[in-house]
Amino acid sequence: MEKVFQFIIDGRKAFIRLIDELSLEQLNEIPTGFNNNIIWNFGHIVVSTQTLSYTRTGIREGVSWVKYVDAYAKGTKPTYFVSQEEVNELKEIALSSIREIQADYNAGVFKTTTPYETATYGATLNSIEDVLITSVGHDNLHYGYATAQKRIINNK
Repeated sequence: MEKVFQFIIDGRKAFIRLIDELSLEQLNEIPTGFNNNIIWNFGHIVVSTQTLSYTRTGIREGVSWVKYVDAYAKGTKPTYFVSQEEVNELKEIALSSIREIQADYNAGVFKTTTPYETATYGATLNSIEDVLITSVGHDNLHYGYATAQKRIINNK
């Protein structure tokens, strides 16, 4: 699993590099044909992995402990101009939350989890390993959206 954790971190660092290449206005712009923006896609992966890893597996109750969950959870869309302070905090949480999940994984916190079916992929996730592997695909799906959005924004 060490390689899976490293792959998630590497993918998130690539997403952060993409974010760092754009202005705050570009991050908040919703390109034609989309219902979200680059920073929403990034915030969404940040909150999703935390909720999938802890709440959906039955390790923690509720989602109120996940910072920014109301802004970036599945089914939401951008409703406000995201500040630079929030962008910076999302970048920090993107990496620190994975390190926390990894530490908890190594400590055996996820030995017993509650299986659940994902709405997006219709896959049953029976273990934290399933959750993390699915998170890799989910992160990269949203990185792909953000890359497409960046191309549209830069070609205007």
